Amino acid sequence: MIAALLDRLFAPAPDAARVAWLGQHDYAHRGLHGPGVPENSLSAFAGAIARGMGIECDIQRSGDGQAMVFHDWELDRLTGESGPVADRPAQALGQIPLSGGKGDHIPTLREVLAKVAGRAPLLIEIKSKRGYHVAASCLAVRRELEGYRGPHAVMSFDPRVSRWFAAHSPRTLRGLVMTEEDDRRIVGWARRHLWLWTAKPDFLAYDIRDLPSRFAAAQRRRGLPVTSWTVRTPELRQRAALHADAPIAEGDGV
Repeated sequence: MIAALLDRLFAPAPDAARVAWLGQHDYAHRGLHGPGVPENSLSAFAGAIARGMGIECDIQRSGDGQAMVFHDWELDRLTGESGPVADRPAQALGQIPLSGGKGDHIPTLREVLAKVAGRAPLLIEIKSKRGYHVAASCLAVRRELEGYRGPHAVMSFDPRVSRWFAAHSPRTLRGLVMTEEDDRRIVGWARRHLWLWTAKPDFLAYDIRDLPSRFAAAQRRRGLPVTSWTVRTPELRQRAALHADAPIAEGDGV
């Protein structure tokens, strides 16, 4: 099939030994969070380490260009503050308490790396959106990862992230986050392949709602590990076990 040939040409499979660790762990989605333990908090990451899990976390960029571990573009849902994360410098963001916790504040990626210290593998999702200067976030993340020895990978829905790391930090494992959004027609099929060729990823992070997927299965067969998000129930966990290499889980899916 022409698409399979083009996949191998434009998005070669990674060295199997280099990506083997990805499938050897379950990953706590935004850390092991729950009542009293906010998502993407140092406490949530400590809980994942204690449980023997890997960690998935999110990156937003502060107003002064630092990598902050926070999911949303706005502060409103997760803190008592409001407004865009990008409007505040890292020092100010680091003083904002996370709602529902006991002393947790918004951490920097540097703080998270110091906390984890190689004790758990990390999947670092770099957030992006239309019109966003995502290369600046990639650079901020790469700066913090310099010298970090623990197993880690970056990933994003934005194929430019994986492509940036392929060009500027080729030793960093890079993933493409994907959802089919119920679009399995020819346009969606073509878009998925174009994103793959643009990103040149080492692995995929696939929407569990889309599994089983012919696209994901084809990439997995040729050597790209597939992690799957967000696994929230035992039933979804079973689906991930059948069609992916590792779950990114939370709640009852852990």
